[in-house]
Amino acid sequence: MDKNLTNMERAEVLTSALPYIRQYTGKVVVVKYGGNAMINEQLKEQVMEDIVLLWLIGVQVVLVHGGGPEINDLMDRLGKKPEFVNGLRVTDKETMDIVQMVLAGKINKTLVNLLEMKGGKAVGLSGMDGRLLQCGIKDERLGFVGEIQKVHIDPVTDLLSKGYIPVVSTVGCDKSGNAYNINGDTAAAYIAGALNAQTLIMMTDIAGVLGNKDDPSTLIPEISLDDLPSLYEKGTISGGMIPKVECCATAISRGVKNVVIMDGRVPHSILMELLTDEGAGTRFSGSQPRYEDRKAGWE
Repeated sequence: MDKNLTNMERAEVLTSALPYIRQYTGKVVVVKYGGNAMINEQLKEQVMEDIVLLWLIGVQVVLVHGGGPEINDLMDRLGKKPEFVNGLRVTDKETMDIVQMVLAGKINKTLVNLLEMKGGKAVGLSGMDGRLLQCGIKDERLGFVGEIQKVHIDPVTDLLSKGYIPVVSTVGCDKSGNAYNINGDTAAAYIAGALNAQTLIMMTDIAGVLGNKDDPSTLIPEISLDDLPSLYEKGTISGGMIPKVECCATAISRGVKNVVIMDGRVPHSILMELLTDEGAGTRFSGSQPRYEDRKAGWE
């Protein structure tokens, strides 16, 4: 909180969050975390602080993480060049071993430790634990890249019921036990859907969906699924944003109430989205307007 604020101003900031705290207490919020926000250590600590704060006020937070840059870094050190097809990592057996080491090992346990250091209670999982993310081959050209066939959500709900923050790395497996690399956004969408989450937050390295991709001031704050065909046609949603938006639509179709794409490089963007009037990023929903009706029925 700003050190220049008076005690009265600080109290007003806290009380203004009360309607939102009531809305989210006891509800499930899934946070998909990765990319540049994960590389910057200061930002990483702020994200963990946001998650622990939400946990302390009774929000059931599930953290789903990727780790593409760290995978690339280890591959580079091992002399192995990353390959991508349509944004998906080509994953041979050796690459899959690297993915599993980085995601289920180093990154997962680092995030669990950070949450614990910030005062939370966290337990790390991979999609292989309890067959959480059961997969099949997505495309033969991609190797061990998984397409999710079934979500066995019990490992996550068991941890939530015991008061833990589940931290899930996006490595899955098939019925034969073969490990697969799973796109982090897709995994988060399926996990959030299986939990009937109130909100799925997708942290990226852009502000959200922009009317003009070169102008951050043209952020579109609210998009209904009904708006998507025209936005695709106009080219507003294009390139790398297409698969992210498709994951948002998948999550909503599987029962998630709201999905938000936001810039994970902005400090405390999670709290800005969930606990303030303005929010942050672009919110996807069925049809409910973001500003006029956001507080309807909360008080």
